[in-house]
Amino acid sequence: MSSFTLTPIGHVAGGRREAVDDDWGNSRASINLDPARFTAEALIGLDQFSHAEVIFLFDQVGDDQITTGARHPRGNPDWPKVGIFAQRGRNRPNRLGVSICRIVAVDGLELAVEGLDAIDGTPVLDIKPVMAGFQPRGEVREPDWARAIMADYW
Repeated sequence: MSSFTLTPIGHVAGGRREAVDDDWGNSRASINLDPARFTAEALIGLDQFSHAEVIFLFDQVGDDQITTGARHPRGNPDWPKVGIFAQRGRNRPNRLGVSICRIVAVDGLELAVEGLDAIDGTPVLDIKPVMAGFQPRGEVREPDWARAIMADYW
């Protein structure tokens, strides 16, 4: 198996300081790009989009917290045990998080967003504009527990 080294493009600033499961919808934060690697040119045109997809690292998840098999989402025994790849928990093998958030403003090397479910200081690996052409085509299907887990998330 190959391994890869990723270098953060920046970090989350502000917003929440703790990873709490629900009420992320009104959370406002900024993503500050690394000025040693980027200029403001890197974000030119992003303000023309309503949303951005942010890929980040759950850097506070320790090796001993990683799940590779099945578990009850959020530890809730009322929900079925499902494999780590059938849920979006932070205890993932590569600790990657992905979130679509609303773009509030772009200013130099700073991207202000709303609804990013990453905490203050989180390393950001990539930012992509949300384009309708990349959204799911056709019906999105999900089990009842997945709808229940998201009821108060945003």
